[in-house]
Amino acid sequence: MRVSISFFKKTPCQKGRRAAARKKFFSLEAYIERILLSVLLLLCFLASAQGSESKKEFLSLTLEKALQIAMERNKDILRAKEYRNQVEGRYVEERAAALPQLAIQGGMSRDHDESQRAVYAAFPISGFAKTIPVEREARSAGVGVNQLVYSFGQVEAAIRAAKIGIKTADDHLLIQQQSALKEVSSAFYAVLLSKELNALALQNLDQKKRHLDEAQKKYQAGTATDYDILAANVEVENANPDVIRTENMIRITRENLRFLIGLGDQEVDAQGALLTPILPYPDFQESLVQAWKSRPELTDLKHRIGISEELLNLAKAGNMPVVNFKAGYGWQSQDYMPGQADGPAWTIGMFVTFPFFDGLRTQGKIIQAKSNLSTLKIEETKLLDGIILQTRESVSKVKEAGEIVKGLSGTVDQAQRLLSMAEKGYEFGVKTKLDVDDAQTNLVRAQGNLAKARHDYLVSLVQLEWVKGTIQPPVPSLPLPKSPKDK
Repeated sequence: MRVSISFFKKTPCQKGRRAAARKKFFSLEAYIERILLSVLLLLCFLASAQGSESKKEFLSLTLEKALQIAMERNKDILRAKEYRNQVEGRYVEERAAALPQLAIQGGMSRDHDESQRAVYAAFPISGFAKTIPVEREARSAGVGVNQLVYSFGQVEAAIRAAKIGIKTADDHLLIQQQSALKEVSSAFYAVLLSKELNALALQNLDQKKRHLDEAQKKYQAGTATDYDILAANVEVENANPDVIRTENMIRITRENLRFLIGLGDQEVDAQGALLTPILPYPDFQESLVQAWKSRPELTDLKHRIGISEELLNLAKAGNMPVVNFKAGYGWQSQDYMPGQADGPAWTIGMFVTFPFFDGLRTQGKIIQAKSNLSTLKIEETKLLDGIILQTRESVSKVKEAGEIVKGLSGTVDQAQRLLSMAEKGYEFGVKTKLDVDDAQTNLVRAQGNLAKARHDYLVSLVQLEWVKGTIQPPVPSLPLPKSPKDK
């Protein structure tokens, strides 16, 4: 008797499960491969984007170039120019009231009125009422003119107010230009200050790293302890936040400068240094006289007062008679079924409108106009007082920053010599680590204070020129760079 043992033999069912498992395994493997490939492509894309971002070019600008670009692309200046166009349109609108108004008219109508026959129903002649036409068709065409003859000064006052409004638009444009010059100049100097503070922070960090290297060398020579190395390492770590903070300050000030000059997505950088001679300090009285003479805000307010006076005259004439001349010429056709007639038609006449009582509306407008005029005069007085305060503050800040620059210029040189002597003494063992730290701290503080003082001096000069109303845009000399939106 033969006994066959099929322990290792695969049945068809087992083969099917084996194939399905293999298929599932390879499909899972392909799915994982696709995921890994997607992740790899994403990482490559991010790396490329980061590389392109790091390679993004900066447009290096001088102060004159930045101001020139701002005069062309600052959003507030562009808005002020559009406002002037709006005011010019208002002037044209008001002037139109004094010019003849011409119009072409035409029309066609058809009427049906049975009441016409009822009127003649009692007429003694039999059947006469039926002869009365009840339908009428009319056609007309012509041209008409309407000319204002006299309005007791209403139209003249409106035209004068609109004409003064154009001057206020010019004042508004000058105000925005001077404000942009002040803000762009301050932003430009802020970029220079942040770059100089960053350079000082990097210099301080390098100094701390040199101290750490020196401590490690002394430790290896047996003349220093673990405490010296640990203290030097802590100083290096404490110097890093200033570097990070000033680098972020550079990015923020650059973005602010880019926003003010209106270059869109173009990255910008300031080119120059916070160096300027200390000029003779300005005189308060001379600066104040110049401010009262040149500030566009004062001129704008005076023009607005003039507009308010004209609006008051306009309100006073609100209930006065208005005389108009009207005339027209054309052609008319009348069809009375069955009769028909047509021919030329004209009309001419003078018309007077006298609103002798309007429910006290005119009186209410007069009260409002007088109140508006009084408010503007109060604002003028307030502005004059504010200019006095601004001038006094600006002159004081110029003197303050100038004195600080003078006082710190020699202090930095002394602090540098003191640090050099302390480092040499520490190297030869005659000075302590505390002496070096004190000298380094004094140097960094003196350099930072000097940079801030120079920045404050330059900004105070710009502020004073703005207060005096004498800040002027630079003369265009070079073609402006194109923004990405223009390309």
